[in-house]
Amino acid sequence: MMPLSMIGIGNSGKILKISGSGEIRRFLKNLGFIEGREVTVLSDLGGDVIVGVLDSRVAINRDMARHIYV
Repeated sequence: MMPLSMIGIGNSGKILKISGSGEIRRFLKNLGFIEGREVTVLSDLGGDVIVGVLDSRVAINRDMARHIYV
């Protein structure tokens, strides 16, 4: 298990855990990051990570990506 911010561009993984405060977990859940769901890192642009989740592309900052474990 490792943070999403560390899996590298083009790699996929299943979300195993989302850490952080209730507010952070709710924010990520509203964006589609739910345990058991498959995600793919599409791009890593400096401080932002572009992630494919469901049929969408979502940009989150690196700090948020550290709360998502795959």
